Amino acid sequence: MTRARPRLAAYLAGLVLALAVVGSAGADAKEEVTLFAAASTTDAIEAVARAFEAGGHGRVRAVFAASSTLAQQIMYGAPADLFLSANTVWMDHLETRGRIAADTRIDLLGNRLVLIAPKKTTLELTVTRNFPLAAALGGRRLAMGDPAHVPAGLYAKAALENLGVWSEVAPKAAYVGSVRAALVLVERGETPAGIVYATDARISPRVRIVARFPEGSHPDIVYPLALVSGREGPAVSALYDFLRGPEARDIFREHGFEVRTAE
Repeated sequence: MTRARPRLAAYLAGLVLALAVVGSAGADAKEEVTLFAAASTTDAIEAVARAFEAGGHGRVRAVFAASSTLAQQIMYGAPADLFLSANTVWMDHLETRGRIAADTRIDLLGNRLVLIAPKKTTLELTVTRNFPLAAALGGRRLAMGDPAHVPAGLYAKAALENLGVWSEVAPKAAYVGSVRAALVLVERGETPAGIVYATDARISPRVRIVARFPEGSHPDIVYPLALVSGREGPAVSALYDFLRGPEARDIFREHGFEVRTAE
């Protein structure tokens, strides 16, 4: 039952987002491109959308949530034109069901996983095998995405398992529906620590990075991009090309992402 509730909440949140997209579509909807993007890309994608619009290419409607939520809404027919996922699992889920144009799928971005704490606290840890994370939490919780469906949570669980501390930390985990929700819990001091992407940590003046997770402690963090099946068109292709282009690459790098597309 404890697992079902976060999944239901994620579904309902995504349904509201999808209905909002449908409800706000007006007479000029054909000039807009709807991009469903992982919550962790919010600031970067908003900046890319502004640059795209400033260049006279058209308008972008960006919808942000956990990749799982967005993928489920695409499966249910939400009017997304493009999907940018925070991991390959949910893009694979759509591809195997024919919901994306497979020949347009590319690995667009990369990221890093970090342990964070509220800015004014004194928590210090080195992330190594068997590091004392559970003890450092005391009787409090660790904020992280729900590993049942949130990519950041999947990466976090994998890292903690590989480092040999998951069994001790799992009972202390506070699962949330997106990586940004985990960031908020730490910002507010509701948890003494959390696991988020490096790009999330850098946007908040209220948290600090305690440590970075070692490369190889979790699967490579990859953000695949693809067109949604049946949504092809000039405006969609224009945004797809822009996301892979030099101006967007610079914006992504400014926001701390690793750019995976060729120069």
